[in-house]
Amino acid sequence: MSAVATQTRTHTATHTATHLADIILGSLGDLLAYIGIDTSRFQRQFDQNEKAIAAWIEEGSLEEVVLECHRPGGGVTPIFEFPVTYGSSEARFVDSRAAFARYLNKVSSVPSGTTYRLFCTFNGPRSEQPGWEPGTRASTAGLHSTSMGGLGEGPHARVSGRHLS
Repeated sequence: MSAVATQTRTHTATHTATHLADIILGSLGDLLAYIGIDTSRFQRQFDQNEKAIAAWIEEGSLEEVVLECHRPGGGVTPIFEFPVTYGSSEARFVDSRAAFARYLNKVSSVPSGTTYRLFCTFNGPRSEQPGWEPGTRASTAGLHSTSMGGLGEGPHARVSGRHLS
């Protein structure tokens, strides 16, 4: 009987990880398009990024996914952070991207030529994933943080959003 419980938990954790990876990447794609950054590279790397983020959520190592917008003049703003928190919640899957879509109205477009970088931060050891290498995040000193609220959850984890500008 305990083997069934283990299988069910593993199966559900995998579904939670896939669900939250989809929410994070869907939100990132929406953000990039809304603020005026070309999404072709993002689209080409979508499957690879989805597998990596889902793997890290499933193993519980992902702390947050970060989108940095690098302006042609050298500034890095805005920055969007998608923290992941772990723990049991109700055994249901929630997608709250409708609230996120309304939040987009508060975000300004960026100058032409602005590029982006994605970073992941971790709360401990993690598995290696193709296409992801160590990097250095831009400083967030002096930036104002605004919560975008909860974006989604599953039985074992949840994701929210922050906008730094």
